[in-house]
Amino acid sequence: MEKVWHKHYPKHIRPELEIPNQSLPEMLVETVKKYPNHPALYFFGQEISYTKLGELAGAFASCLQQDGFEKGDRAAIMLPNCPQYIISYYGILQTGGIVTQVNPMYTSNELEYILRDSGANVIVIYEPLLPVLKQIIANTSVKRVITVNFEGKEAVDEFSIDFASFLKSVKKPPTPVMIQASEDVAVLQYTGGTTGRSKGAMLTHRNLLANVMQCYEYFKDEIKPGQDRMLTVIPLFHVYGMTSCMNLAIYTGALNILLPRFEIEEVLQTIKETKPTSFPGVPTMYIALINHPKVNEYGLDSISICNSGSAPMHVELMRTFEEKTGAKILEGYGLSESSPTTHCNPAFGPRKPGSVGIGVPSTDYKIVDLGDGIKELKPGEIGELIIKGPQVMKGYWNMPEETANTLRDGWLYTGDIAYMDEDGYVYIVDRKKDMIIASGYNIYPRDVEEVIYQHPAIKEAVVVGVPDAYRGETVKAVVVLKEGQQVSEDELISFCREKLAAFKVPRIVEFRSELPKTSVGKILRRKIREESAKVSE
Repeated sequence: MEKVWHKHYPKHIRPELEIPNQSLPEMLVETVKKYPNHPALYFFGQEISYTKLGELAGAFASCLQQDGFEKGDRAAIMLPNCPQYIISYYGILQTGGIVTQVNPMYTSNELEYILRDSGANVIVIYEPLLPVLKQIIANTSVKRVITVNFEGKEAVDEFSIDFASFLKSVKKPPTPVMIQASEDVAVLQYTGGTTGRSKGAMLTHRNLLANVMQCYEYFKDEIKPGQDRMLTVIPLFHVYGMTSCMNLAIYTGALNILLPRFEIEEVLQTIKETKPTSFPGVPTMYIALINHPKVNEYGLDSISICNSGSAPMHVELMRTFEEKTGAKILEGYGLSESSPTTHCNPAFGPRKPGSVGIGVPSTDYKIVDLGDGIKELKPGEIGELIIKGPQVMKGYWNMPEETANTLRDGWLYTGDIAYMDEDGYVYIVDRKKDMIIASGYNIYPRDVEEVIYQHPAIKEAVVVGVPDAYRGETVKAVVVLKEGQQVSEDELISFCREKLAAFKVPRIVEFRSELPKTSVGKILRRKIREESAKVSE
């Protein structure tokens, strides 16, 4: 296949990479040697150097081994962004163990499913979440509970031990473990479960190292090893935060500025105080920033690059953000199954708003027919995006059938509907399952949302299909208005009618004060669709 996107690569950026047979703990060791005294982590005024981070990760690994934790065992991390997250993550990996990523917002039922499915026997958990764990721990394999709090207090009880006390039990350096980077699983990254049971994507050490190297090569004009300052508000338990913030920062010797949540005033104050050079985010974060009345007073000009991922960045929002801040947004694409990054608009070449860009190094991709999944389509034709590369997962944990459906002949079938232009730029149209079929017409929600966002009163919008006795489905828009703005349902529908084909125009508009979102800030289209379907019954 012709890789037309390679023509955009300048000579100093390699389109194909050799990925070494190296584990993530070995990556950390290399960075510690290069930048021993450089600050690695910043958390509410406290700094940890790379040397100290390496020591703490090693101590955590040794304590786990003293507990009987062995290579291949699973340990869950259920924490907000904090230094203990990164120490635990690299400590677990140093033992040859597998990190099981857990969203701290999970209910007891969701937590029980992941702990049982992964078979985790250790959990590192934010102390206020203990009541959630206590409800279900008897139904799991968990034997060791390590708690983290931000007050610095030490506590040991029959049920758990706090993080500091656990580390104090260290008696000797960790026992070295042989890790086969291409085979050994480093992380179980559970997908959102939007199409059924949540699935654990098995990401090997090589998968994760490959994606870090791919991202570094692609952005190396923007990255200054040993000098950058990364603002990490994206949750580390999310695959995007794990790779684009935590692991990439460690690979490049950057300072990781950690915030446990996205709180607009706290984020702006942190930017003012720490002057980050990069800020990976999601569209809802950028929406919050551009709607803050004093955004220009916080020195956002220290940020040279904003990577936007996890959800589509609507063109109008991108334009407004860049006009207000001067920062450049590079929209990208990825998924849990690919560690996650596969595409991004290049800083070195044409940036096409509305596109997720071209493939990062060593990434092949094509658009195939939605029916047979094999026939490769021509530029401009809409089909399913499939991907091949060293960052693609080993498979799903204990799900051979799901693995066989998703990985075929070395290709990852993404489930995303897309098209490619003549230059190899990819445009995500929608998820297969999100497409609306009304009176036989295929309607892609993003097409409608792009128009709605052009209305000056709209802050956020999501479009879903709802059951319709005549059309099969009809188009519904759920919107949030900017503060102090007003628009009626009829006015918004008329606005859309001027810019959209008649069959795409929303027939129903619902106004809300806020939209449901995931912990990473991604709008929960599935939840809105389910709620809307119940209302229409």
